Amino acid sequence: MESWLLPFLLALSLLFRYSGAEVHYHEFVVQATPVKRLCKAHNIITVNGQFPGPTIEVKNGDTLVINVVNRARYNVTLHWHGVRQMRTAWADGPVFVTQCPIRPGGSYRYRFTIEGQEGTLWWHAHSSWLRATIYGALIIHPKDNSYPFTKPKREIPVLLGEWWNRNPIDVVRRATRTGAAPNNSDAFTINGEPGDLYKCSRKDTTVIPAMAGETNLFRFINAALNTELFVAIAGHKMTVVGADASYTKPFTTSVLMLGPGQTTDVLVTMDQPVSRYYIAARAYASAQGVPFDNTTTTAILEYDCGCSEPVRVVQPAFPALPAYNDTRAASAFSAGIKSLSRVSVPGPVDENLFFTVGLGLFGCPAGKTCGGPNNTRFGASMNNVSFVLPDSYSILQAHYQGVPGVFTTDFPAVPPVQFDYTSQNISRSLWQPIAGTKVYKLKYGSVVQLVLQGTNIFAAENHPIHIHGYDFYILAEGFGNFNPAKDNAKFNLVDPPMRNTVGVPVNGWAVIRFVADNPGVWLMHCHLDVHITWGLAMAFLVEDGVGELQSLEAPPVDLPPC
Repeated sequence: MESWLLPFLLALSLLFRYSGAEVHYHEFVVQATPVKRLCKAHNIITVNGQFPGPTIEVKNGDTLVINVVNRARYNVTLHWHGVRQMRTAWADGPVFVTQCPIRPGGSYRYRFTIEGQEGTLWWHAHSSWLRATIYGALIIHPKDNSYPFTKPKREIPVLLGEWWNRNPIDVVRRATRTGAAPNNSDAFTINGEPGDLYKCSRKDTTVIPAMAGETNLFRFINAALNTELFVAIAGHKMTVVGADASYTKPFTTSVLMLGPGQTTDVLVTMDQPVSRYYIAARAYASAQGVPFDNTTTTAILEYDCGCSEPVRVVQPAFPALPAYNDTRAASAFSAGIKSLSRVSVPGPVDENLFFTVGLGLFGCPAGKTCGGPNNTRFGASMNNVSFVLPDSYSILQAHYQGVPGVFTTDFPAVPPVQFDYTSQNISRSLWQPIAGTKVYKLKYGSVVQLVLQGTNIFAAENHPIHIHGYDFYILAEGFGNFNPAKDNAKFNLVDPPMRNTVGVPVNGWAVIRFVADNPGVWLMHCHLDVHITWGLAMAFLVEDGVGELQSLEAPPVDLPPC
């Protein structure tokens, strides 16, 4: 241990002991681990040999110090999805955005404090496609252990994942070489297991025990790489009480829809006959004509009968799930989520931004053969800029140290060309974006309103857009082209939901608002990893405010070298 670190940690522990908060220390070893799924055994990259990875539990106000040791053969970083990271952007994790990677054999201590957040978040790798197998739950309990709802008997993290029979890194690398779409996953998983409906999987299906009459809190996390998911529990209603670590007005539903990155907390009362019930999840695939993983993962909710003798095992009941393309069901679920009480929506607006989000196609380089449609390469963009990660310096380090040539600050506030974004016949001249590493500067404290407008270039799709380092209010969502003359009247300025990931409806739009009160460089991207691979991302550069408490902290001494 470095000579400076022990006194620092001791001082930190004393500070938090007197404040009532705690400092939690974890060692995360990234390593290859042999596993067997779908009849096939191979090595995957895990944390501490666990799949999914360890669950972290803290209270609001606590501090985490997580030492990540890379014993795998790939570069790696970790992201603490949804954590505000106030002034600690160095701990946010996206590779070449806030840090250079932890190289094989290297290590890095992520240090950050949970401030004003309660509920379900998660953590995952944020380099290449490693998050296919490197992820886990991050549960934030209230300081006083009191919820704005009846305390549940049990709390159960339910992590929805996606599984490939091949190494996910090989899958994305092969696709990137040719510009083709990567192969779809071979299965979905619940807490790491595919479930009864897949070959060689029945005996390892996740089983969640319950007692008749109790009410339990299920913490659903969509950790899938590329797929939005419908979820239901046979015979049981779910009462939504939280989303993305923000409490919501309770509302009851029979089905959830989570985009990758999103979390939903639900109360479920065990009010059915003592038996076994499937928890099932399958794709919401909104892009017409685009292949997807059309399989269903299951876990079993199993009532404990309290019997002294063995009982006959019965086939679990199966829930009703929407059709894979049921946009109406997805929209109805999203519309039901509202903040628990009246909120003070920030205003007046200082920055009115309008970003298109969608796919595109790049021309094939001369003399090459490409795997996209008609010998093209797949791409994606925001405001026609296809985001390119640096490869030798992180954007945050370049900003902090004043290193030129790593990024530019000319990301456009509005689309360079205005057109009918959701038309069925968009001119092919608009299909090819411009590649670049561009950020948009925000002054500290500015109120930002952002219209996220989906496009129908190549294929329209629901895009789960995540902003690092920020929560935001979702003021409205709709279909077609956003029209302020009529759509501003739809804004919910009373109890809009606060989230960190918003689903921009297929061929539609969403409007969000937040205050730029966290200095640093913050990635905004589609959480379908295939899309961020193609460039569906940008970054906000939030400038320092006045004084130390409005300024980015200095980088840690053990920040991985570039």
